[in-house]
Amino acid sequence: MTRTLPLEGVLVADFSRVLAGPYATMMLADLGATVVKVERPETGDDTRAWGPPWTDVSSSYFESLNRGKRSVTLDLTREEDRGAAVELANRADVLVENHKPGALKRFGLDYPTLSIDNPGLLYVSISGFGSAEGADLAGYDFVVQAVGGLMSITGDPGGPPAKVGVAVVDVLTGKDAALGIMTALRQRESTGRGQHIEVNLLSSLLSGLVNQAGNFLATGESPERMGNRHPSIAPYETLHCEDTLLAVAVGNDEQFRRLTEILGLVGMADDARFATNADRVRNREALVVELENVLGARPAAAWQQRLRRVGIACGQVNDLAGAVRDAESLGLDPTITPSGGGTPSIRFPVDLPGAARTLPTAPPALGEHNAEVLDWLSRPYSHQLGGPEPETRVPDVPGNGPDIRIS
Repeated sequence: MTRTLPLEGVLVADFSRVLAGPYATMMLADLGATVVKVERPETGDDTRAWGPPWTDVSSSYFESLNRGKRSVTLDLTREEDRGAAVELANRADVLVENHKPGALKRFGLDYPTLSIDNPGLLYVSISGFGSAEGADLAGYDFVVQAVGGLMSITGDPGGPPAKVGVAVVDVLTGKDAALGIMTALRQRESTGRGQHIEVNLLSSLLSGLVNQAGNFLATGESPERMGNRHPSIAPYETLHCEDTLLAVAVGNDEQFRRLTEILGLVGMADDARFATNADRVRNREALVVELENVLGARPAAAWQQRLRRVGIACGQVNDLAGAVRDAESLGLDPTITPSGGGTPSIRFPVDLPGAARTLPTAPPALGEHNAEVLDWLSRPYSHQLGGPEPETRVPDVPGNGPDIRIS
């Protein structure tokens, strides 16, 4: 018997925009939740304008974060539309927002107000720096990478601090938000109560610094930029081959012995300078010279094939085209095309054996689902926590309606 997706029947009111919130809600949609994305008319989510590149519907940036959702436009300064937003929140299992802390209170969309009529609501607030002293600070991934120490450990030694090549803090925060939602849904099964979940970019980044943060807490010394090298493992870096760089990661002494054998470096694993990982870290410069003297004789692709054959983790430095090709060659099915066609996107990365694998709908046009969502919200509805979902809860027929505004 084919199982349904695990979050089918869960309704998510998505009042978030840009990256962290939409990424979290897209993961919920991939797992079967019904996500209603509330946007401003005419402009919608800021990322709709973040191009080029463009698709037939919007920007590729927007589409990378919003598949599987319904878009409705509402103006919270208009009483009728504010009422529709509140009704949506009162029917929702989860509400996700990333406005300035407290900004939605004047519209009756804060957690204390909504929890009166919807006590089972999981209300998720995403901010840059939390709801205390940092509540008034604008939070963008780039700024948090700087403030949170990530830039200080990214880049070449002696060079300027550098950001990571993607908004990794937003991604981490979106995953933390989704994890918090899953945990709270499980807790609600036993308590029947919702709760206010708060996540912020700075805390998610500090958590994501793992061993680097641990090194600082253990020693009191801030780590420095090391380029592609690892502070505690060697060799664990990019090494020059005949034509290009090869990333090589050796995690223990046995792997290092195998590496030296395949490179023909007889006796190197017993050399006092390199016998243990700690020795290799202390003598990294000499180690790299020895390894690159041999690696420089062959192309990186040839070494990759030989080293992988003996269980050494290594890989050429791909561009994104090469990364997708490699994932495809390994049978990972990295991309997915929405039902009905559209621009491919990177699929949800968790495989759930036994759950139905369904194609998501394409990212919505702005206000594409106004008619169906507003019609549904205008009809009587009785929400029973944990009970069967009414058939009218999520309309099936798409439509288009007049623009309404959110601010």
